[in-house]
Formats: sequence, C-alpha cells, structure tokens
Amino acid sequence: MHLSEVKKLLDKEVSQRNTLEELSRDKPDPLFVASKYKDESVALVCALFGYGNAGQIVKFLESLDFSLLGSSEQKIRSSLEKHYYRFQKPEDVTALFIALKRLGEEDSIENIFYHGYRKEASILDGLWYFMDRLRKSYPHQTRGYDFLIGKLPRKVSTAGTCKRYMMYLRWMVRKDNLDMGLWSKIDRKDLLMPLDTHTFGVSRKLGLLKRKSYDMKAVLELTACFRKWDRADPVKYDFALYRMGQEKMDIIR
Repeated sequence: MHLSEVKKLLDKEVSQRNTLEELSRDKPDPLFVASKYKDESVALVCALFGYGNAGQIVKFLESLDFSLLGSSEQKIRSSLEKHYYRFQKPEDVTALFIALKRLGEEDSIENIFYHGYRKEASILDGLWYFMDRLRKSYPHQTRGYDFLIGKLPRKVSTAGTCKRYMMYLRWMVRKDNLDMGLWSKIDRKDLLMPLDTHTFGVSRKLGLLKRKSYDMKAVLELTACFRKWDRADPVKYDFALYRMGQEKMDIIR
C-alpha cells in the first residue's frame, strides 16, 4: 500500500474512532477509567498500570480508591495492603500512591514536567526530570516498582519506548472526544508516539516504520513520519493505530 493510501486509511480511522463509544467494558482501555476522574494524578496511575490484558487493566483500576491520593500515608498503606497487579506487589502500588501524594503537595505534575520541558521544548527532557522527581519523592526500589515507573535512561540510545508515559502525555495534552486535554503548558506538536507492540507491528506492516528495534529511536522515527502528515498534532494517529492492531484488521494481516 502506498503511503498516500495509508494516510487516507488512517485519517478515516482517526475520525471514526474519535468517540467515547470507543471506551467501554466491551472495548477496554485504561483511558476508560481515567476519563471518569479528569485528574492528572489519577490518570498517571491509570497510564502506568496500562500494560497487559486491557480487560484486566480496567478491572484492577476500578478496584482502586483514588481518593487515597489525598489521604494520610498510613491510610494509603492500610487500604492498599491487598492490592497487587502482575509484577507489582501491594508495597509497589502503595509506593506509587505515596509518591504521587507527596509530589502533589509540592506542585502539579504539569508544572514539574514543564520545568524539564520548557528550555528546549523537549518531551524527553520533561519526562526524565519528572521521573527523577517521582523517584526522589518516595525512594522505593523493587523489580516491580522499577518496571512500573521506569528507570531513568538519560539518553535516547538506551531508552525504551516509555509507552505508558507517552500515552499519559497524549491524554493530558491533546483535547478531543477521547483525550482529556487537562494541561495547557505543553504543545501537542512536541508529543511523541506511545509505541506499544500493537502500534509497532501495524506501523511496520503499513510501511510507516523501518526500524526493527522496539525502542525510543523507533518512537522518534514514527513520530517524524506522522509530523509530515500533521506537524501540529502528530500523535493523533496513536489510538487508531492501536485499535487497528488490537482488532487485527484485515488490512494489516
């Protein structure tokens, strides 16, 4: 398929899927839960646990009491002592809630991210700065927690795709019928594609991505491709690509 045909296909998919009907228990996505709260901290919890089976993600997220983010650390510990998800034990879930509670007492997530982003309008600089602040707000290190909040790579060549953070940023910065647009300080033109296994595979099959390695360089390559189509809003294609892969559409088999 020629790239002009791919663009036509994706533009159509973007338009058709820009509806809340795409978010339900029948079509689960962590944004289904996050969009009910319209809160940057709740949304980050939803995004960071956004790996694995989509139905199980939603089930776990709906089991959480997000009001704990404003509670005492003692109450957070006692309330989450039986909550676990895949690689994360209760102590890891608790650590994230306490870290976000402490950060929230210092500043907003948007302002913290913006502090790293503003100098060069770099999403990665903003992300590295935020991740560093998140870790320092509540020092906790286990294999499950490291997987959950990510390790600080500091440079592109050693970075993974940071898919869950990029998805979170899409939710926060973009505003349409799906994305919440809660932030105003980050420009959507600077966003990077939230590359997961679905979007990676679909992008390769459609000829949008040549890189064979699943890493940050692939994220930058795919984002650059979409910037040629829409310089002001390159990641608008993310959700449609994801659903196309998830649904195993005939066009990409």
